[in-house]
Amino acid sequence: MDKTKIIVVEDNIVYCEFVCNLLVREGFRTVQAFHLSTAKKYLQQAADGDIVVSDLRLPDGNGIDLLRWMRKEGRMQPFVIMTDYAEVHTAVESMKLGSLDYIPKQLVEDKLVPLLRNILKERHTGRSRIPLFSRDGSAFRAIMKRIRLVAPTDMSVLIFGENGTGKEHIAHLLHDKGKRAGKPFVAVDCGSLTKELAPSAFFGHVRGAFTGADSAKKGYFHEAEGGTLFLDEVGNLAPETQQMLLRAIQERRYRPIGDRTDKSFNVRIIAATNENLEKAVNEKRFRQDLLYRLHDFEITVPPLRDCQEDIMPLAEFFREIANRELECDVIGFDGEARKTLLTHAWPGNVRELRQKIMGAVLQAQTGLVTKEHLELAVTRATSPVSFALRNDAEDKERVLRALKQANGNRKVAAELLGIGRTTLYNKLEEYGLKYKFQQS
Repeated sequence: MDKTKIIVVEDNIVYCEFVCNLLVREGFRTVQAFHLSTAKKYLQQAADGDIVVSDLRLPDGNGIDLLRWMRKEGRMQPFVIMTDYAEVHTAVESMKLGSLDYIPKQLVEDKLVPLLRNILKERHTGRSRIPLFSRDGSAFRAIMKRIRLVAPTDMSVLIFGENGTGKEHIAHLLHDKGKRAGKPFVAVDCGSLTKELAPSAFFGHVRGAFTGADSAKKGYFHEAEGGTLFLDEVGNLAPETQQMLLRAIQERRYRPIGDRTDKSFNVRIIAATNENLEKAVNEKRFRQDLLYRLHDFEITVPPLRDCQEDIMPLAEFFREIANRELECDVIGFDGEARKTLLTHAWPGNVRELRQKIMGAVLQAQTGLVTKEHLELAVTRATSPVSFALRNDAEDKERVLRALKQANGNRKVAAELLGIGRTTLYNKLEEYGLKYKFQQS
């Protein structure tokens, strides 16, 4: 299978063991949770690609409570409900909150494994990811120009950016706009691969290659054949894995564990990291020769605090997604909510924004999102933001953009620009904009 964990939430210990044994025999990794509270603890550490399989009724709540909590927290892992025939109606209701499917317990043995395999298949072909949003800020216009340049080539691309900035979305854009579009896009969480697991994960193994290898397994390189292999957080690879990967990329060949012959591959490599790999090279934590192989072309994704003009368009985009997924009817954000969104530092970047909007929409249900729904403290960014005034040639454009983002509110615009309101009023008069925006 792959790195995906199946979190099985079931209070009947015997039945939980039965389901987990069923999945383990099919190559899945499993985690058991007998209570809703335990499941929440596991989910706080879960990867985005993990899958939850939950009983409907639990000692301290029910599966729908768990699903509602997940979506409020912005945790979008696939969710499958197990239920008795008598509770099918309730299980159907769970799908309104984003449950992928429900399975009567009497059919779990026949239906669960095919359903999980289908989820993974859709993930590998890219059909299950959330919609991409075309950001129109100046920073992302520059990024899109670089994407258009390099996407049609087979050059390796290294994407730099903080956690939550959307590096995987950039990788998807590179894939979708290139000549490999329509072929597999396989994402690998390098942080989850130990040096022991990595050879089989990347290259696969034949049956009997080692103790427990009861069946053959295809690796990531085989799954991505003809398409793109995305190495997420590549800086987390163990040194032994780095060497193994370097040799495969250099020779364009690999050998599954236990096999007697090499296999060639035709895969484009895109990698991403949130750390300075040059520093990691100097500290002997990352191979310089591997960095050269991955670094034909570079794209740096700025943090959200440096792209404030994108905040409200992204917030509206995530509001629409939340409305669809949660069946709510939220029409926008009130003035205080907008101000809070625009002045928050967003240490978690776009991922944090999405999580907060999902939770706010779920709480609001209808009408407008308020500051209270967002549950965000108003903080200032710790680094200069993109609206900061720099020189006379740029000031007027930045003042106009700040006012537009602030919906004409001069107090909020001044906060975005990092200046006092008196300074802003003087700027407006200097540029002949004094009466362009109504006082607010």
